[in-house]
Amino acid sequence: PAGVLMGSKVRQWIFDPFKTLRGADIQSGQTILEVGCGTGFFTIPAAKLIGDQGCLVAMDVSSGFIEQLSKKVQNADLKNVRIVKRDALDTGLDTASIDKVLLFGVIPFPLLPLNRLLPEMHRVLKPEGTLVVWLFPPVVHFWVPKSILRSGLFTYMNKRNGVYNYKRC
Repeated sequence: PAGVLMGSKVRQWIFDPFKTLRGADIQSGQTILEVGCGTGFFTIPAAKLIGDQGCLVAMDVSSGFIEQLSKKVQNADLKNVRIVKRDALDTGLDTASIDKVLLFGVIPFPLLPLNRLLPEMHRVLKPEGTLVVWLFPPVVHFWVPKSILRSGLFTYMNKRNGVYNYKRC
């Protein structure tokens, strides 16, 4: 089935999701949009980091991934996760409603062209919001950070644990 390796113990051993998420500086109580959440490799740990006062909007276009994630969220008894089956190019979210957008392992992707994705992420982020990007594999996608900066919508803040952080302009 789709996503078997995505949530596997092997993947968790190789890529500790909590270590990667520490690079995103996630805070308790934040509202986070995770684009391309898949089966929840980062979703469940991020939801735990934001706590009950936070809200994590987990978005994906794949019905199979959404179904698997729904079961995981229910099994983990997480009440702060809202799962949405939708295209990230048109999130349907309110303007300036998100503290942090996570793009973890989803760009570059042919169905998410940056020239269309970045304006939507900018729109949903609060004025002081951050765009957080984790590239996999990082060497192949060296051009992505430059493309984000060239958009004029975000400024570079830092890179921690392989995670790029950009402030909304």
